[in-house]
Amino acid sequence: MQKIKSFVFFSNMVISAIIFSIPALLTFPLPFEKRYAFISQWARYNIWALGKICGLTFVVKGAENIPAEASIILCKHQSTWETYALQLIFPPQIWVLKKALLKVPFFGWALGLLEPIAIDRSVRKKAMQQILEQGKTRLDNGRWVVLFPEGTRIAPGKRGNYKLGGARLAEHTGHLAVPVAHNAGEFWPKHSMRKNPGVITLSILCPIDPNGKTAAEIGELVETSIENEMQVITTLS
Repeated sequence: MQKIKSFVFFSNMVISAIIFSIPALLTFPLPFEKRYAFISQWARYNIWALGKICGLTFVVKGAENIPAEASIILCKHQSTWETYALQLIFPPQIWVLKKALLKVPFFGWALGLLEPIAIDRSVRKKAMQQILEQGKTRLDNGRWVVLFPEGTRIAPGKRGNYKLGGARLAEHTGHLAVPVAHNAGEFWPKHSMRKNPGVITLSILCPIDPNGKTAAEIGELVETSIENEMQVITTLS
């Protein structure tokens, strides 16, 4: 039965993306805030549908740790789920993502209207410069910046190689780095259509002030904070 529910959710997600992208593309003349408010409703809809169809919901720990000012979200990456959920939990945000995603019909076109920092990972020096320059502009304009330090989705119980892109952005701009841990991969596995019922736990950890710290020091604090919390979350799932 859960396989059928998962298939229904996946089909609904794909069809809704195509349908929703058409009016989303018409928001291009609007200011970023209005574009974001409309386009992010698709993420909100999918989180709602996930609960209704598959019985998969979530709880947030540490909401009091969300800073008042625009900050850098450095999130554990296990699933597709967090790409939706972060939009419900944090203020308007932009993403550091693969440039190729913007070429995906409908979905990618609408995604481009959210002003992401689209990088080519094969050209590392240029990509890092983009993150620093464009990230500073976005943050100074009051937009949060989301990065996944491990770079790709990592299976539950595993630890990826934490990159320093987000830490360097924090060092460069002076904006707070906010580590985020979650166990979504336990319920929405990588490369799987199956969505298991349950309650995902997402933890917002204490922000890291970059002032007086090197990127390496910031990165180490982020990794330690996230991985320590993953040990706590794992015992809950």
